[in-house]
Amino acid sequence: MTATTTTQPAQRKATRPRADAVRNRERIVSAAREMFTEFGPDVPLDEIARRAGVGNATVYRNFPDRDALVREVVCSVMDRTSEAAEQALAETGDAFEALERFVHASADERVSALCPMVSSTFDQHHPDLEAARERLEQTVVELMDRAKRAGRLRTDVSVGDLMIVVAQLSRPPAGTGCLVNDRFVHRHLQLFLDGLRAPAPSVLPGTPTTVEELRRP
Repeated sequence: MTATTTTQPAQRKATRPRADAVRNRERIVSAAREMFTEFGPDVPLDEIARRAGVGNATVYRNFPDRDALVREVVCSVMDRTSEAAEQALAETGDAFEALERFVHASADERVSALCPMVSSTFDQHHPDLEAARERLEQTVVELMDRAKRAGRLRTDVSVGDLMIVVAQLSRPPAGTGCLVNDRFVHRHLQLFLDGLRAPAPSVLPGTPTTVEELRRP
């Protein structure tokens, strides 16, 4: 009689991440995001493990070094802000409202505190980072273009203008009292957003700032 093999289901099961492993990774990224914002990128990894409720070995099993963890945090923040804008557009069909939600979500995600870490701690051209950045930029470009076509957004602004102001108004940077600043951020961001509405009450000096200009050294 021929023996029946049962190895394939077991092999498939072995390749899937365990639910607790996925939860642990999510806890680590969430704790790291909070602590990078509060204390900066040099916070000890064992402190991150303690806040996440996992052991040091679990942190290193998921992230072999600090750069890998910082990169994951920055990518997750960019993905979450992209998702906020995409969800708003899907729910309302209103590109300007989606743009507003993106801006406020960026402040909640501490974009201004985390993104400067990109240039100071790891390879800016890592594929994961470039993919997250491209998704974010394309989402914002689409929202702004649609809002302009609908006559809701002034035509003399570009993505770079938006990113600069969001970063400036969402400061201070990591480790310098971000939580205290929270009570002002959304008020000031809304003032800025109201200034983006069309028709524009004034003419802006200079030319719209592009993403390419932001990347120049």
